Amino acid sequence: MAGPARFLLMLTDKTTGQLVSGARVRIEGNMSHPGMQPVFDVAREVAPGRYEAKLELTMAGDWIVFVDATLPDGRTVHRRMDLPGARARETP
Repeated sequence: MAGPARFLLMLTDKTTGQLVSGARVRIEGNMSHPGMQPVFDVAREVAPGRYEAKLELTMAGDWIVFVDATLPDGRTVHRRMDLPGARARETP
C-alpha cells in the first residue's frame, strides 16, 4: 500500500550464516518511472543483526527499494527489491 511502510531487514554473514551486528544500513525508495523524488531512511538495529527502516511510499505504483549496508569490517552490501503495484490507500 502507498503510505508509511516498515522494512525489517536481517544481515547475515554469507559464509557462516551468523547475524551481523553493528552495520550502517541505508534504505532508498524510488518510483519506477522518472521524475519522482526518492525517499530515504537510515535503518536502526532493533536486535542483533536485525534492522528496521521506514519509508513513506508517497504514491501508488511500482517502487524500487535499494538497501546499502556497510559492515563493521568495511565490506559493503547492496541489494535491490522491486515492489510492484503499491495500491492507493482507501479513505474511509
